[in-house]
Amino acid sequence: MSRVFGSMRRMVLAPSLEQVSFAALGFPVTASATTVHLEAIPQAVVCGFEWGIEGPSVAELERRLALVDPERRGFAYEGATMAYTVLDATAGGSRTRELLEGPGRPHYFLACIGIGFAMARLPRVLWRKVLPDLTGVPYHPTMSWLAVDGYGFDKAYFDQKTWIVGQRRPRPYPWQGHADYFPRAFDQGIGRALWFRHAADPAAVAATVDGFAAPRRADLWSGVGLAATFAGGCDTVGFESLRALAAEHGPHLAQGAVFAAKARTWAGHCPEHTETAVRALAGLSSEAAAELADAAAVDGHGDGPAYEQWRRVIRERIAQPAGVSDS
Repeated sequence: MSRVFGSMRRMVLAPSLEQVSFAALGFPVTASATTVHLEAIPQAVVCGFEWGIEGPSVAELERRLALVDPERRGFAYEGATMAYTVLDATAGGSRTRELLEGPGRPHYFLACIGIGFAMARLPRVLWRKVLPDLTGVPYHPTMSWLAVDGYGFDKAYFDQKTWIVGQRRPRPYPWQGHADYFPRAFDQGIGRALWFRHAADPAAVAATVDGFAAPRRADLWSGVGLAATFAGGCDTVGFESLRALAAEHGPHLAQGAVFAAKARTWAGHCPEHTETAVRALAGLSSEAAAELADAAAVDGHGDGPAYEQWRRVIRERIAQPAGVSDS
């Protein structure tokens, strides 16, 4: 019976591989090697979701996900986490916690984004059930704000007319007790979606960001930096152009790149494009960026979410002239 319900959920909730293609979504791009590379990412998410929604054991799901190449495996874990989150929120259980305490632990950053994808398909009354108790898992609960980022990405990716063209703002929600920060984390997700919508075209991405109200642009640029560094799509020249176009928002772009490099190194696989991007956008190797992310971590006792405090410290240290001590 559980497999029957799982199949029904898959049909209702999961888009087909074709439905996540740029052409099907009407993205303003021309098919190319770059679009093929980037489209493989949402396709990996869909595969992970389909493997997870029928409710296999964590051990069985791990075996399936191991079939995905290391560069895209984190995205498959996104989809699997989305599936387990939907199951836990609607039918009860602890699948998501077991996954993230076990084989999903190295992919925690992307798994949080997968929780956000589930939020996009669940009524708000169930959101209180989506985040499991992960006491002892590194970076939790600070990085759980990536769930809100994932929610924003999903909304913008599938409904660009409302969230990108129309620039609608989301209704606040008291995530981690900070309803006022919810729209900002949402915008970071929109920024990530823009990298895909424009198929890694720096000029087109910058033009769209510049079309948003000025107070929103910093968070959008942060999302762009995270997506560009984690997903790739450019060469060094393209990333350098992106950095120039970000102008005064360069530290926000770089902060997103640092988070992406940290996520990649934590997962144990850092592709060449991540190394290229973080060097161009933040002036750091992926290893140095990961070390900076850890060194900038805060205890969460200041004003606002610990997540934003962490992001701010990274921006400040990136912007600090070489050789200048912060002591």
